Amino acid sequence: MSSPTISSSEPGTPMLVLPDGSSVSTQERVVKQVQAPATNLPTEDEFFAPGNRSKPNIAFLKDHFFREGRLHEDQALWIIEKGTAILSKEPNVLTLGYRATVCGDIHGQYYDLMKLFEYGGDPSSTPYLFLGDYVDRGYFSIECVLYLWALKIWYPDTFFLLRGNHECRHLTDYFTFKLECKHKYSERVYDACIASFRALPLAAVLNKQFFCVHGGLSPELNTLEDIDRIDRFRETPTRGLMCDLLWADPADPFGSDANAPGDCFRHNQARGCSYYFTYAAACAFLERNKLLSIIRAHEAQLDGYRLYSKARNGKFPAVITIFSAPNYLDMYKNKGAIMKYDSTTGVNLLQFSCSPHPFWLPNFMDVFTWSLPFVGEKITDMLIAVLNTCTKEELLEMEDTAPSSPSSPTSAAFAATDQRRNVIRGKIRAVGKMARVFALLREEAEKVSELKSVAGTGRLPHGALLASVAGAGGAGAGWGLGGVVSEFEDVRKLDLDNERMPPSLVDARSEEGKELLRGRSPSIPDADGDMRMGVGVPGGASVGTTTTSPSTRLRGLEDTIGLIQDVWGDGAAGSPIVEVAPRGRTEMEVEYS
Repeated sequence: MSSPTISSSEPGTPMLVLPDGSSVSTQERVVKQVQAPATNLPTEDEFFAPGNRSKPNIAFLKDHFFREGRLHEDQALWIIEKGTAILSKEPNVLTLGYRATVCGDIHGQYYDLMKLFEYGGDPSSTPYLFLGDYVDRGYFSIECVLYLWALKIWYPDTFFLLRGNHECRHLTDYFTFKLECKHKYSERVYDACIASFRALPLAAVLNKQFFCVHGGLSPELNTLEDIDRIDRFRETPTRGLMCDLLWADPADPFGSDANAPGDCFRHNQARGCSYYFTYAAACAFLERNKLLSIIRAHEAQLDGYRLYSKARNGKFPAVITIFSAPNYLDMYKNKGAIMKYDSTTGVNLLQFSCSPHPFWLPNFMDVFTWSLPFVGEKITDMLIAVLNTCTKEELLEMEDTAPSSPSSPTSAAFAATDQRRNVIRGKIRAVGKMARVFALLREEAEKVSELKSVAGTGRLPHGALLASVAGAGGAGAGWGLGGVVSEFEDVRKLDLDNERMPPSLVDARSEEGKELLRGRSPSIPDADGDMRMGVGVPGGASVGTTTTSPSTRLRGLEDTIGLIQDVWGDGAAGSPIVEVAPRGRTEMEVEYS
């Protein structure tokens, strides 16, 4: 078969002639129906609204971000800082009027956010309340932040944003938002976002009837005035009222007969912090504050929403959960939902499906770094094939012929041959090690990258590799490197480890980090200690060192080159060495030095 050739039918238009005789332009997109990304940074005239330098051009930003466009760093900072100034003036508990569209988690799904506005209405004429979790796990988080903050600048009195548990430095560093900011902009933009997140209000009351919050209730929450006394301009704490507002969940089961009368709060094992609040706790809070219902987000729902048992007054569900990220992580296959409320027409829950979006490799890795293990494995295969022309029998054939005298000429020749033989043996071992390294890297890139995308953290969900042998009926039944999960509950159970309060990161270069990487636990707290910090968790959850953190976890080009360089050294004890099989054999013998 002939190779493709380059020709030029017209001046300045290179054409690639394929083996079948067809020609394609090297300057046109192969899939023409997919719009090319926007590569130009906007000018000041494009960025600002026509005739108004105090507000951004909403229509331009919407289309620009939809085409994967980026802003100048100063433009991004302008939006974030101007939005922060507006948010900082708002109280901890917002007061909304008689109508609003309430939205749940977004999690960096910008293209689904655009569909949300199609269903919810134009922000210029529709009041909005978002319940938090705008970032992390999706790959378009910074676009969501910039667009939502731009809308806040335009409509400060009708467009409201609450804080979610992901709007903090700890989670955004552990998950994907920090890495995304550094990849698309800079750490300066990330720091500005963190400062802005700390200005977000914590709760809202809609039409004097609905308590809106990201997570839930707290044993420290009696009246709404308790929230007003919180200093919200800080990192989310791991305990206390502020933590519970962002992290708490309704108990499951949830209902009048589900719990003992005095059972109001239980430790939230699934989150590793905060509490489960029961039906009794919810009803008591509503009655104390003369409210109808609690509207919250924080949990993925198959239908995009969940209506819990009606409150003791029997008129309305005590709790409503709203989740607005359809097909969460591209694997949950759930609907997104929003709640449109109007005092005259009541509550209307609208569902919507996911929208197609551009593909990103895990942790924003480029295709060249991702494909390096594949290329490297093929190169080492060729090197092994070349070295394999000298078999073990040929290398060892002179071992049976010893020199007659140490000082004879034959002895000198034998020493030179023996030295050359050892050099060749060393090369074979080194190339064998390289083959092993590249094989492992290739398997990781080929088989594991999709599962990492499911986690949304750049790492495998805890137990994913063992799930393929768990058997039918296990929590991970049907999973494994080649499995496909189609059921919402299967994905949700597999993802539970990523719903916890992440453990504190440990520098992998420190002594503690080195101990952890060797599989030891030098400073794990006692089992009876407080589990709010996300450490000492049952089930062997990930330690989350800076080497395994999603921000640096995925192996890059420099790490791969470092591994190859290590191969040429003596290597650590116990490292695998691949011996090249003599001709006529098909197995690769693996021994340990």
